[in-house]
Amino acid sequence: MAYSAVGLCARALLKIGANPITSFQDGTAEAELAAALYAPTRDALLAAYGWSFATKQTALVRLAAPPPADFAHAFALPDDFLRALSLGTGGRGRGLSYRIQGTGLLADAPDVTLTYVARVAEGAFPAFFDAALIARLAAEFCVPLTENTGRAETLLKQAEAEFRRARLTDVSQDSQPGLEDFTLIEARLS
Repeated sequence: MAYSAVGLCARALLKIGANPITSFQDGTAEAELAAALYAPTRDALLAAYGWSFATKQTALVRLAAPPPADFAHAFALPDDFLRALSLGTGGRGRGLSYRIQGTGLLADAPDVTLTYVARVAEGAFPAFFDAALIARLAAEFCVPLTENTGRAETLLKQAEAEFRRARLTDVSQDSQPGLEDFTLIEARLS
């Protein structure tokens, strides 16, 4: 089941024993706190790892003015950009050196393809990421709503465990690299 931003916050509030919200405009302390902390917490968790569901590739638009030094070209980053994973050219998504500077990317190639972590809609979150985000939101909401730092520390440890579990689940969805150049195998086959 895909949760909305409000639904994710409501679940996190329930975890700490607070009243759930039905809208960020409920007029309650819980709604105000959720509205203030949700987006930065979501973005930080998305950017913390190269999630498969949030990874995108796009050709970047080159800016007219070149950078003053170090690289030949400047490019505009996508609006949904959170974190760069790699840069490539000529049908490849990796292999180029680059630098993120402000809201742009600098590189020497005239045409580039960026592989990056994007801000994606909540409906695209898999269940394992929902669990990690709910746990992290509960940890973030705990001190302002309950003033219980001991409980907040416990919730933060639980959030870190959920994050590790989510990363393991996400990485297990990729094909695993095999041994390609291993001299002992080659020697044995000879």
